[in-house]
Amino acid sequence: MAEALPNVVEFTVSELSRAVKRTIEDGFGFVRVRGEISGWRGPHSSGHAYFALKDEGAKIDAVVWKGTFSKLRFRPEEGMEVIATGRMTTFPGSSKYQIVIEALEPAGVGALMALLEERKKKLAAEGLFDAARKVALPRLPKVVGVVTSPTGAVIRDILHRIADRFPVRVIVWPVRVQGETSAEEVANAISGFDAIPPSGRDGIPRPDVVIVARGGGSLEDLWSFNEEIVVRAVAACSIPLVSAIGHETDWTLIDLAADLRAPTPTGAAEMVLPVRVELVDQVATLGLRISGAVRRGLEVRRTELRSAARALPTPQSLLETRRQRFDLACGRLTHALSATVAVKATRFAAIEGRLSPAALSTRLTTARERLKAVAERGRRAVAVGRERRAARLDGLSKLLAALSYRGVLSRGYALVRDAAGRPVRLAAGLTAGMGLDIEFADGRIAATVAGDAPPPAVVPPSTDAASSPQRPRRRPGRDPSEQGSLF
Repeated sequence: MAEALPNVVEFTVSELSRAVKRTIEDGFGFVRVRGEISGWRGPHSSGHAYFALKDEGAKIDAVVWKGTFSKLRFRPEEGMEVIATGRMTTFPGSSKYQIVIEALEPAGVGALMALLEERKKKLAAEGLFDAARKVALPRLPKVVGVVTSPTGAVIRDILHRIADRFPVRVIVWPVRVQGETSAEEVANAISGFDAIPPSGRDGIPRPDVVIVARGGGSLEDLWSFNEEIVVRAVAACSIPLVSAIGHETDWTLIDLAADLRAPTPTGAAEMVLPVRVELVDQVATLGLRISGAVRRGLEVRRTELRSAARALPTPQSLLETRRQRFDLACGRLTHALSATVAVKATRFAAIEGRLSPAALSTRLTTARERLKAVAERGRRAVAVGRERRAARLDGLSKLLAALSYRGVLSRGYALVRDAAGRPVRLAAGLTAGMGLDIEFADGRIAATVAGDAPPPAVVPPSTDAASSPQRPRRRPGRDPSEQGSLF
């Protein structure tokens, strides 16, 4: 084992990466590169564009910063041959080198795009893309055949969406969706599904519709679905076939030959199967005739209830006048007591001089006793008055509780408010993600429309009278059917 050389300079990984970066940038500070655009997906959400330039022997990552991209005179496309002017640099985070493009100009049509266009014209001339060859999809297929990779995210998305919309039997024909043998495997899978007789074979039923699916990728990644063998198999398939290759912006030749093109594999599942809930709703609509009489009866009673509600006074109006009378009575009672004491004091002072010391003492004692009696009667009168008014106030409080919407909540109803605290009376005004506040008899909870959220926390009901919903006033000319709920 060789001994370590003590005189050799040691670099950290970051120091070595920076040294390589300086070397490449100093040696290739200005370059012009001719190549074909690959992996083009348009600008990123940040405004920058990331793709690659390639030829028959090599591939270089490329980046166009947002400021440069906005100044380009043309829009780059997948497979376009271009001449890029820029500088070479490195990306230390992944030990890659790339070209930072400062100018971009077209250099001609790429070889793959030229081949694709030529093949498209040839197959179109044979009538493989004619609209007359296409057939409509079945209304409700019982068996769906899927030609795709068994291990990718595509099959999981399709199965998940089918299970959500209308669970049916799905038969997956596993194939490679990229590589040298991919085109032959896809063509054999399509032909294999088409070869199954209507009665089935070996316990495998014949699909009512076939989906050919693959995730997104570059033009090279999707090239298997541009091969003639695959396009001819799609055109010859007697089973309705849906192509779902790549993203919405990706196009292949089987999209032109298929009976229907889906923008994504998940979109293919949505096109093939209806929503089971919608079908159930359609059937339920037919039963509305039977329940028409019940609904009309409920509507009549609802109208009567609204009429009765309009005749009832508000709890606030019931208490306002009585509160004012109580305040006035308390004020008069205090003033009368003070006036009585003043009058008695005046009389006492008037006869004070005419009394002898003995008589004065006797009269003073008598006066004190009478004054105490008067004061006692005054206190009793005040106490009785307060008790009467307290009893009346208690009765009014019970009436307020009987008219309050909380009595309705105690019978199992709930009050729904939006984020602004306004009552929600119809479900039609709700949108996904909208926040709601639901009040029950024993508390309040927060909720979100059609959202995945943690269990809501119970909020104790508010006892503040200001938080109680007030009955909306009827505006002139308003239809009685639009009258708001009493609760």
